[in-house]
Amino acid sequence: MNYHLTESKDGPGLGAALGGLWPLVRDQRGQLIAASLALFSSALLNLSGPALAGYAIDHFVATHDYPGVLRCCGLLLLLYGLASLGQYGQTVWMGGVGQQLLFRLRTQLFAKIQDLPLAFFQVNRSGDLISRLNNDTDKVNMFFTQSLMQFLGSLLGMGGAAFFLLSLHPQLGAAALWPAAALFLINRLFSPWLRARNRASLASAGNLSAEISDSLENFKAIVAYHRRDYFRERFAQANAQNYQRALAAGLSNQLFVPCYALCNNLAQLTVVIYGLTLVSHGQMTVGLLISFLTYVTRFYDPLRQMAALWAGFQTAMAGWERISAILKLQSNLEQIEDSSPASATVMEFQSVDFGYEPGRPILNQVQLRLEAGKTYALVGPTGGGKTTTASLMARLYDPTRGKVLLHGRDLRSYAAAERAQKVGFILQDPFLLAGTLRDNLLYAHPDYSDELLAGMEELLAGFAQGLDTPIDSLSVGQRQIVAFMRAVLRRPELLVLDEATANIDTVTEAILTRILERLPAHTTRVVIAHRLNTIENADEIYFVNQGRLIRAGSMTQAVAMLRDGHRES
Repeated sequence: MNYHLTESKDGPGLGAALGGLWPLVRDQRGQLIAASLALFSSALLNLSGPALAGYAIDHFVATHDYPGVLRCCGLLLLLYGLASLGQYGQTVWMGGVGQQLLFRLRTQLFAKIQDLPLAFFQVNRSGDLISRLNNDTDKVNMFFTQSLMQFLGSLLGMGGAAFFLLSLHPQLGAAALWPAAALFLINRLFSPWLRARNRASLASAGNLSAEISDSLENFKAIVAYHRRDYFRERFAQANAQNYQRALAAGLSNQLFVPCYALCNNLAQLTVVIYGLTLVSHGQMTVGLLISFLTYVTRFYDPLRQMAALWAGFQTAMAGWERISAILKLQSNLEQIEDSSPASATVMEFQSVDFGYEPGRPILNQVQLRLEAGKTYALVGPTGGGKTTTASLMARLYDPTRGKVLLHGRDLRSYAAAERAQKVGFILQDPFLLAGTLRDNLLYAHPDYSDELLAGMEELLAGFAQGLDTPIDSLSVGQRQIVAFMRAVLRRPELLVLDEATANIDTVTEAILTRILERLPAHTTRVVIAHRLNTIENADEIYFVNQGRLIRAGSMTQAVAMLRDGHRES
C-alpha cells in the first residue's frame, strides 16, 4: 500500500466534508437543531424590518400619523431585539458543538495515525503530520462553528431578500438581481483555482512545520558539525515558500471582494434609476422604493460577507482534504484467521521475501526456525538485512511473500496485545516517555510493581534518584538500560535485542547478561550485534547479507563470513 500523502487536484466538496464530519456531531443534533432554528428566526425577523419601515412611511409618515410611527418604531425595536437574541443563542449552541467537533476530530485523527503501520511514518514527515493534526483541524473547526453558520445565515438573508424583491415588484426585483447572477458564474469558474491555492498554502505550512521539527530533533548534530547555517538556509527556503504560497492564497481569496462591492453599487444604481421612473409614473410609492433599496442592501451585504467566508470555506476544504487523506488510509497489517495447531517451535520463517519498496528486495527466500530456550545471533555487514529480519519477527512489517509463524500460527493471526506480550523487541534507539524511570516501566507493564525489579538492583544503582530519576537527565546508555529493563519485565517468550548494548559499557553489559540468564528457561533470544563478544555464547549464529540468511557453523566461520561480507559490500 502507498502511504505517501500526496495532494490531489480535486478535493472533496462541502457535501462530502459535512458527511465526513456528521458522525462526530450526530449525538449533538439537538443543539444543531436549536442553532438552526435560532438562525432561521433571526434571519426572518431581520427581513421583516424593511417591509415594516416602508409600510410606516407610506401609511403613517405620509399622513403625519406620528403615534403610528412610534408604534412601528417600537415594533421594529422588538423585532431586532428578538433577532439579536436568536443570533446570541445560535453562537452559544454552535460554540459548544464546535469545541466538541474539534476534540473528536483530533482524537479520531490521532487514533488513525496510531493505527497505521511503520511504513506510513517512514515516508511522511512528523512536522507535516503535526500540522494536519493541529492547524488543519482548527481550520475545519473554525469554518464549521463560525463561518458555516454565518454562511447559512447569509444565504437565508439573501434568499429572503430576493423573495421580497421579486414579490414587491418582479421587474424591479429582476433588475436588482442581475449582477448577482454574474457573480455566481464567476465563483463557479474560479473556485477550483482558489481551492488549489489554499491547498498549496496549507501544504507549505506543513513543510515549514516539518523543517522546524527536523531541526529541533537533530540539534545536537547541528551543533556538533557546526552547521547552523545549513539548517538556517533550509528553514529560510521553507519559510520563503510558505510566505509566497500564503501570500498567493491570501490575495486570491480577496481578489473578488471589490467585485461584490461593484455589483452592490450597480444594483443600487439600477434600482434608484428604475424606481424613480416608476414613482414618477405613479407605479410605486416612495415607501416601497425605500424598502426596495433596503432589501437590495440586505441582499448584497451578505454577499460581500460571503466573499470573505468563501475564502475560509476554501481553506477549510483544503484542510479537510489533508485530514481525510489520512482518515481514508487503512493499515496493511490486518489480523487474519488461522486455526493451525500449536507448535513447539517458537518462530519460523517459511520462504520469506521482503522489500520496503517494490522491485527492491531486502530479504529473499529466508528460512529460519527458532526453538524455545535457545539464543540465536544475527551477524552481517550494515545494510545486510539483520534489523529487517528482527522487524518481521515483531511484525513491524509483513513479508511480501511467505509466512512468519509464531508457535505454528501465522503471526498475522495474533491480536496486537497478545503478540506484544509474546514478542519483546529492544531497539537500538530506544523510545522513552517523558517522566521518570518508574513511569516508563509502568508504561510497558500494566501490572508493574517495584517488587518486579528484584535482581535488578545493580542496574538501579546507576540512577541517581532510583525509580524517580527524570528521563530527560539520562545519557544514551542509561536510556538503553531503561529500554532493556522495560522489555525484560514483560518476560516475553521471544526477546529480540537489536544492538541493545551498543551504547553500554562492558561492566553494565555483563550485568545485563546475568539478568537475561535469569529469564525463564523457555525464553528464546535473538541477538543482533556488531561486537562479536556479545554473541560468543549464542547457540546458533546466522550470517545475514544481500537478502540471504546462512547458518554459520562456529564463531570462527561467522568472523570469516563477516569479513568476506564486508569485502563484498
